[in-house]
Amino acid sequence: MQHREGLQELLVRAGLAVVEDVLPGGLFPPEAAWRIARGIAAPDGATREGLDAAWWRRLCDADGEFLVAVLGHRIGGNDSWWTRVRCVGDGAPGLSGDPGFVALSLDGQVLLAEAPCADGPRVTALDRLPERLEGAAMAAGRETEAERAEVWAAVPGQPAWPLHWADGIGSNSAATDELLIQLLDVDEGFLHGCDRPAVLDAAVAHPDPRVRSRPADTFRPKLTSDQWVRLVRAEPSPKRRVLWAENACAWGAQLPADLYDDLLAGPSRALAAELPGLPAHHLPSLASDVEPRVRTAACARWEDLTAPLQERLLADTDNAVRTAALLAHHTNTPMPRKVFAALPAQRHALERCRFEPELEAELVRDRDTEVRRALAANPGLGAHGVAVLAQDPRDDIRSTVALRPDLTEEQRAQARYVFDPTLMSHTLPWVADLQGDTDAMRRLAASSHPLIRRSVARAAHLPPDVVERLARDEDRVVRLFLAESCDDAPADLLLEVWHWWDGSFSHPDRPRSHPNFPRTGLLRYADDPSGRMRRLALDDPESTPADVARLARDPEAEVRCRAAEDPRLSPADAVRLLNDSAAHVRGTAIRNPRLPARVQAGLLHNRDTAGAAVTNPAIPVPVLHRILAAATAAMASEG
Repeated sequence: MQHREGLQELLVRAGLAVVEDVLPGGLFPPEAAWRIARGIAAPDGATREGLDAAWWRRLCDADGEFLVAVLGHRIGGNDSWWTRVRCVGDGAPGLSGDPGFVALSLDGQVLLAEAPCADGPRVTALDRLPERLEGAAMAAGRETEAERAEVWAAVPGQPAWPLHWADGIGSNSAATDELLIQLLDVDEGFLHGCDRPAVLDAAVAHPDPRVRSRPADTFRPKLTSDQWVRLVRAEPSPKRRVLWAENACAWGAQLPADLYDDLLAGPSRALAAELPGLPAHHLPSLASDVEPRVRTAACARWEDLTAPLQERLLADTDNAVRTAALLAHHTNTPMPRKVFAALPAQRHALERCRFEPELEAELVRDRDTEVRRALAANPGLGAHGVAVLAQDPRDDIRSTVALRPDLTEEQRAQARYVFDPTLMSHTLPWVADLQGDTDAMRRLAASSHPLIRRSVARAAHLPPDVVERLARDEDRVVRLFLAESCDDAPADLLLEVWHWWDGSFSHPDRPRSHPNFPRTGLLRYADDPSGRMRRLALDDPESTPADVARLARDPEAEVRCRAAEDPRLSPADAVRLLNDSAAHVRGTAIRNPRLPARVQAGLLHNRDTAGAAVTNPAIPVPVLHRILAAATAAMASEG
């Protein structure tokens, strides 16, 4: 709110009345206007010594209105919104001087600007803006090899934004392993998406613990088992060593026996005792440990303990150990009423233990809803108890019972469960455990419950008849999950899903990146009424640079964005798309390798685009090394 009031006050002081805030829509965007104002891909003759009254009259419409953006008066660099204003006096608006501004006529033909630059304010006055920008794009696209070499020889130069470069250079696909290893000493943030073995090797061996831990602390770690092991061994903190070992196990890494020995011998023995992959030969010493927490951890591996060890834990002098042993013992042995009544807290028993028949019969009819709710998912519940809860008056309890693995499909269909198809779905663990069982998948794919069918669809491979059934499922999330996860999903399903889905955080770019997605015959969609389908035309191997040029002018932003990422895009079209009304199109164009070097260099030296521009793979590797050197020096000077 403070920024908004400050901007309005400044405009009023300049002799302007605020009419409204305006999203660019199809207009020339403020972000592009600022680039032109700073001389990046700007038309020739755009710079003047001053703005006289005649230019302001040309800018205003018949009511004295125009669009303006003032530097620093919106979060994000003032690049998202125009402010529509009206002149309230006869003279020129008092916008000159700090902080700088860009102004656009309502018809998009006139651009006036004053932008601070290293050598002083730069004043811009342009009429026939679209025509002049077209000429500037064509001229920039005629850049010669000699001109490119001259530009890159001068980079980084001054002025520059080396801290922004440090943020982005790790995402440049042209960066060598050597450069990225050097970058570890400057900014390790790129490791979140890094899958290069040599770079990850260097990261887990890095002397800085923050760098070492970064590749493990990601959404989907790319570390090998060997790298996980080295990361654990190198960690000086005993607690974090166990944490990394736990994460390694969760991601399927195989830890060597001597590493478990080391972890159990350290000061975090109690934490290490809880590791799921702990070799069984350690269990006797854990069950006899002097520390109650360690003995409690041993109870989690109840079936791996010998009968004498189980008896010892059931008679333990510590209440917590004894309770953990009782709960573990009664996951298979029915719990009598006396034991249940003596428990200090009964919730865990209700969720996981078996009960003697009479006790179970009472519990499933208990007046306390929380008791019945806890029992509903208990894997040890008997058939009679399941049948009673399947008819429970509470919707949520019946709905939990309906997802039990021990129900027949007839019982499941009769449970009168409630299911909200709009809520986020997670794969049922028991279905995931059966995904290698062909018969089970065939049976569950016919389930009446959408969440079970969705869970089946998450399998990497399924029998052809199951794929065919799920590809025709009435629940479109089932079809989506099949398209995202199953390598056997058919091409027609993938194309159908593409009409309404183009990737999620967990499965980016699916279904389009699916190996069965159609690759030929896509040019027929070049004139499709749907922009989503027109996007596909450029994936066809028969498409040409002319097709790219045509779709770069498509009325829909998502189609222009696809053209903006195409390596066949002409340099002139790449420059044109820098001025696109859609921010994501502009951002994609900044990364296109066909951008002329002079334009790329300008973007590298622009505060708002430096971080994205440094990711452009057309930047020569020697230039990337000089950029990294500048970023390293800047980071050092920052302290």
